[in-house]
Amino acid sequence: MARVKSKYVCQNCGYETAGYLGRCPECGSWSTFVEEKENSLRQEDLPVIEDIYPPPAKLSEIQINSELRTSTEISEFDRVLGGGIVQGSLTLLAGDPGIGKSTILLQTCGKLAQKGKKVLYVSAEESAGQIKLRAERLGVKSDNLFIYPQTNFELIKKHLLDMAPDLVIIDSIQAIYTSVIQSSAGSVSQIRECTNSLMSLAKGNNVSIIIIGHVTKDGNIAGPKVLEHMVDTVIHFEGDKYKTYRILRSVKNRFGNTSEVGIFEMNSNGLREVINPSEVFLNYNQAQTPGSTIIVTNEGTRPLLLEIQALVGTTPYPTPRRIANGVDISRVLQILAVLEKRIGLNLSKQDVYVNVIGGIDVDEPAADLGIALAIITCVRDVILNSQTAIVGEIGLSGEIRAVNHIDKRINEAQKLGFKQIIIPEANDYDTDIDGIKIIKVTRIIDAISKVISKNE
Repeated sequence: MARVKSKYVCQNCGYETAGYLGRCPECGSWSTFVEEKENSLRQEDLPVIEDIYPPPAKLSEIQINSELRTSTEISEFDRVLGGGIVQGSLTLLAGDPGIGKSTILLQTCGKLAQKGKKVLYVSAEESAGQIKLRAERLGVKSDNLFIYPQTNFELIKKHLLDMAPDLVIIDSIQAIYTSVIQSSAGSVSQIRECTNSLMSLAKGNNVSIIIIGHVTKDGNIAGPKVLEHMVDTVIHFEGDKYKTYRILRSVKNRFGNTSEVGIFEMNSNGLREVINPSEVFLNYNQAQTPGSTIIVTNEGTRPLLLEIQALVGTTPYPTPRRIANGVDISRVLQILAVLEKRIGLNLSKQDVYVNVIGGIDVDEPAADLGIALAIITCVRDVILNSQTAIVGEIGLSGEIRAVNHIDKRINEAQKLGFKQIIIPEANDYDTDIDGIKIIKVTRIIDAISKVISKNE
């Protein structure tokens, strides 16, 4: 007879221990240990495992077949996925509550169902009636879309094998449980076991599965970290649920580029894809003010033009404040240190605020020069030419370092009507482009003298 054992598992990192601990020695979290029971079977009691994969083969005998992709009929979603949903893949879509995860997947299900694909939408958190109301609001109507409100994995597996759908949606993985594990739904063991079983179903039956995952208050995917390693693709849905625009970002993709982004706008009829996001994030109607610059950042394979705003003012406090929204605060502090040391800009008694318009997070260092010029124009109270785009990374000695994909950035600025662009001399870009002037700079003082001094 099977002997029941008990263990305590950290719900944040998956660390296991025989007894309860107040603080996890692995991740340092407090009060995250939950007792879980498991059945310890003898070797002869183990069930027979069906081998769903082909037998071992010689490397020279393996045939390379291009993966079969199915378009979601949403171009921004296809861009993030690398061209469409790969047959037999397991995709994880994570995001904050209310951000629009269920909405975009229901819209995708409706479009695929209208193309004749059989789609199974498993709702573990909402009833069939609630899904129906959302579908009517989104205009989703098709007899090829099946709604199944269920939380038991064994029942979900049974219907999946009976129906043989082309696409399966699991909403959400934290609400699904399997009877094999004696713990509540959402625990580390349940999430790990259900995801592993879904991966076997996807590969063994050649069906595409998309699972929705919740995130913690820190922005991490709830459940064990191994969850992200098990799936083929990890997609994050970002943005403020109180604002209009949403960003779909690929952070892992075995079938395409990582860090690819798709831009959507949330309205009463669901999510609408934004084909040209640069035009959305740039406000052409508002008059340019001191402390405002336009940078050309790169998200995956897509260049984006964004507006950087800086505000510098005398502080009433003993210690000046440094606040950044949309950019890494440590990067801003480094830029401020370079400005003080290399060009003598004294900001020791000044508050500095830096903001990226549109809610986009800029991570790459190519935005350094744009941030620096925004701060300098605000300090000197000058207005930079509104038809100027800026690209460049700032080194600690004040030099402007080369950036990648410079040709795509210049072409995007030229396409949107900018008259000049500042780029690093180190990029060694000599191609002439009609309609846009290319200004090359070596050090940050060069950018100030060539651009800002002419506007004072």
